[in-house]
Parts: sequence; structure tokens; C-alpha cells
Amino acid sequence: MGEIFGGLPWWVKWIAVPVIALVVFGGLIASVVGLIIGLLFKVLVFVALVGGLIYVVRKFTSSSSSRSDW
Repeated sequence: MGEIFGGLPWWVKWIAVPVIALVVFGGLIASVVGLIIGLLFKVLVFVALVGGLIYVVRKFTSSSSSRSDW
């Protein structure tokens, strides 16, 4: 790889090649990032809903058992 970029200016390696890669693979990169963010959001919503359900169930079961103690 070093021989390919050996005689080229620095801006070709660090500016032109990444820009070309983004133009060519930009849609694919955006799709993958969108998919990952979507999955993380769904996992976060799932964890929040399960945590809320556990909280509500424990709240009601503890309050109903304390009522029977009266």
C-alpha cells in the first residue's frame, strides 16, 4: 500500500481518497449507522419498559402485602 501512495502528495492520501470513499460508500455507511442507532434506540426503549414494568409490579405487590398486614 505504501508503494501506491509513495510518490503522491499528502493531500491525495489524507483528503482525496477519504472523500472518494465517502462518496462511493456513503449510502452504505449511512445505512449501517442508521441501523445501529435504530437498534440501540429500540434496546433502550425495551430496557426502560421492562424496568418500568418491574417497578410497577413490585410497587403494587409490596403495597398489597402491606395492606394485608393491617
